Amino acid sequence: MSSDARVVAMRCSESGNLLRGLFCRKKTCSFATKIKAYICMESIDNKIVKSISKRGRGTIIFPANFVSLGESTSVLKALERLASKGTLIRLARGIYCYPKEDKVLGLGVVYPSYEEIAQSIAQRDKARIAPAGAYAMNVLGFTTQVPMNLVFLTDGSPRSIQLFNGHRIIFKQTVPKKLSFQNKIAQLITVALQEIGQDHITDAHKQHLKKILSPLREEQISGDYPLMPAWIRTLVKGSYE
Repeated sequence: MSSDARVVAMRCSESGNLLRGLFCRKKTCSFATKIKAYICMESIDNKIVKSISKRGRGTIIFPANFVSLGESTSVLKALERLASKGTLIRLARGIYCYPKEDKVLGLGVVYPSYEEIAQSIAQRDKARIAPAGAYAMNVLGFTTQVPMNLVFLTDGSPRSIQLFNGHRIIFKQTVPKKLSFQNKIAQLITVALQEIGQDHITDAHKQHLKKILSPLREEQISGDYPLMPAWIRTLVKGSYE
């Protein structure tokens, strides 16, 4: 590297400002500016790659994870470049993943689940969430159809996020009571059965409910009985008889 380039690299790492005064002559300003831009671009990209490599594959990341590496616009552009190269995959606007790769079956890139994406957003926002509606039915196997709108109850801010594949994650604000379940299965059962509706519960639904509860002892979910509507509590208790 020439002496001009070394000076540019030094100044880039220290402050990111263009060379001025003694560090820039008229004949080398254009050259120095180009080298500086190239070095800065490579530097932030490499730092992001090093950071995500330490976190491991499957990690979902946001621009806010890299605020210490540069200005927000620079970080966004770096993430876009890494996505274009295939180092990252873009899950939604401002949401990326350092993807896992299936080398055993040759399936290539493995995308994170919808719940993993939603949970990562919730962790970033320091909010609680739980699957709701038709998505809760799908999670428990009451239906095999994955809804286009994946609804999660939250005590955080309501919002809607368009995903890469056309599906949408919707955070629906709710009362704390609905997020206070001790057992996740009990919570899922409650919101799934509410989605089906008391008047539409069939024998097939009851049989599937027994199958869901079979690995659990009743005392593992009985602490959540007070949070269930009376008719759902009756169905759950009946599954243990």
